[in-house]
Amino acid sequence: MADMDKLLGVEGKVALVTGASSGLGAHFARILAGAGARVVAAARRRDRLEQLVGEITAAGGEAIAVAMDVTDAESVAAALDEIGTRMGGVDILVNNAGVAASRYSLKVDDENWDFVMDTNLKGAWRVAQAVARRAIEAEKPCSIVNIASILGLRVGFGETVYAIAKAGVVQMTRALAMELGRKNVRVNALCPGYFATEMNSDYLLSEAGQAYLRNTPAGRMGELDELAAPLLLLAGDGGSFINGVALPVDGGHLVGSL
Repeated sequence: MADMDKLLGVEGKVALVTGASSGLGAHFARILAGAGARVVAAARRRDRLEQLVGEITAAGGEAIAVAMDVTDAESVAAALDEIGTRMGGVDILVNNAGVAASRYSLKVDDENWDFVMDTNLKGAWRVAQAVARRAIEAEKPCSIVNIASILGLRVGFGETVYAIAKAGVVQMTRALAMELGRKNVRVNALCPGYFATEMNSDYLLSEAGQAYLRNTPAGRMGELDELAAPLLLLAGDGGSFINGVALPVDGGHLVGSL
């Protein structure tokens, strides 16, 4: 019988988490460190990561902070060079860096479009491509987990640009999985439903947000720890035959009645 802890374990693997200074990124870094990974927490400002790194190391984990701006190719390359020197390369990428700018479609201008797309889609592409290229050159297995959203699979009013970007991430995941699978690089997407973070908690915890959630199949938002097992499955060896999947973790929200 398989050892379940081992199946969901990522012991000793170098796991890069982008956008790790807050929200889901910081939580993913804690999950991976708790499961035994050597975590690289990346974001634009290294100083914002130091508290997270301190928390992980105080709990007995291993983590470092690396500055990375996913909208800047030189920054991404420099960060990966630093990781290679300090950690020996990336085994797991959690491609999480993202921004939101809720706006009705006819009020979207070029600045708003570029702000969301440059981070959520082009930035995700840039990091995934760079990590995959280095892994293949080193003949090193790699698992890439792109953080998409249920809004990449359906749409929500006022979230047009975000939904388009995340749909692009889902299709990027499938395309890379098809091309890179034979090169020992797996690419999957995690598609969270509604979880409270700094980005959305004001709405989700409001009276209107709570009323909305009560009408979903689960009747509530997700708890952050409910993302742990899905993330570890896609990232670790337990998911070795999973490739090209966009996995919703949404309490059945996507299958709610129309």
